[in-house]
Parts: sequence; structure tokens; C-alpha cells
Amino acid sequence: MSFEHQPLDCKNCVKRFNSVFCKAENDSVDQINDEKVCTNYKKGQNIFHEGMRPQGVYCVNFGKIKVAKIGDDGKEQILRLVKAGDLLGYRSLLGEERYYASAVAMEESGICFIPKDLFMGILQKDGVLSMEMMRLLSEDLRKAEQSITHLAQKPVRERLAEALLFIKETYGYEEDQQTIGLRISREELANLVGTATETVIRLLSEFKSDGMISLEGKKIKILSAGALVKTARIED
Repeated sequence: MSFEHQPLDCKNCVKRFNSVFCKAENDSVDQINDEKVCTNYKKGQNIFHEGMRPQGVYCVNFGKIKVAKIGDDGKEQILRLVKAGDLLGYRSLLGEERYYASAVAMEESGICFIPKDLFMGILQKDGVLSMEMMRLLSEDLRKAEQSITHLAQKPVRERLAEALLFIKETYGYEEDQQTIGLRISREELANLVGTATETVIRLLSEFKSDGMISLEGKKIKILSAGALVKTARIED
């Protein structure tokens, strides 16, 4: 069960400066601060479901979220990983369409909901925030095109190496500066990469044998980021 938590003042939220609201006008931030509703979600809870009509946007205060779609075969495909400071649900809201996928908490997460009328009203009068949203949408399109290209052209081994590096870039390391900051199951990794769970298990074992990573349950340590970059064939 989700429950509301005491909201943090938006002006004092450190995550604001990692989000599209970093350059928003003070009046806009004040309006959001007055009307937002902040809620905690437990691991596995849905923030919104595929097919629902958006009633606003969600700003992640803390936690980790996956945006995933269920295919015709019933298999989940993870489309996006979301971190603190990111927005959720804005594309469907701006496009006036139902949610294309569902958003699910991967660990306990705190999320602030901003109502549709408030958000759209602020966009109409805050030119800087509108430009930030355009930039964000443009970045989303670039990432989607890149993902489609990689799915079509890259072998699974390269995609898995790239996925591990992507998760590290998104959530960073734990205190040991080696363990990726997300506990992720083999099935979830497969759903992110777009392959079978058995294939991910086999490739992770190969990466371990090659000295690139070590494994402990859902924890993955990166022992050689350079080797992973080379395996992923990531170009600067």
C-alpha cells in the first residue's frame, strides 16, 4: 500500500537541480510546492498502469523506478530506468494519450505528483521550463532511436555489457565504488536487454570468467569497466 509522506520544500530539494525544474522560475516552483502530493511506494508497487489516462506528472524524490511494457507474449520489456530527480508520465500527458507502459518501484521510492492543470499552466507561462521539456523530449527520442538501432544490430553480448554500464551510469556505485547501485534480477536484466533470462545467466557467467564482473545474488560488481566498454563497443 502506498502512503503520503511529508513533502520536502521544492526550493530545498537537492534533486531539483538534477531535473527539468532546475531553471524554472521561482513562482513556478512555489506553485508546484503548494499543490504537489508526495507519496511513498513500496518495492513492486505501480505508480501508474499501462492504459491509464494521465492526470499529471510524477517527480521522483528518492528511489528507483522501471518503466516497462508487457508484450503480446506476456513478457515484460523494460523501456526506461528512472532515478531521483527524473520526471515520469510527461510524454503521455503532453501527447494527450494513455500511458504506453507502466511505472513500477524497484525499491521503496518517494514520488511527488503534480496535477495536470497546474503543470500545463506553468508550461504555458514559463518559457525556460518549456524549453527544458523540449530538450528532455528530444533526448528521449535520441535514446529511443539508439535503442532500436542497437536491438537490430548489436549482438546480445554487447547489449548486456552496455546495459550494465548504463545501470552504473544511472544509479552509480555503492560505497565500495564497485557494486552497481541497483539490485537487479537476472530476469529484469533480460527484460532490459531484450533477450531470454537463460542467455543473460550464461553471459554473466562468461563476464565473470573474463574478470569483468563479480556476482553475489542480485548484486553485480564491475571489476573492469574498461573491458565492459570494449565488449559493449561503445563509441565516444
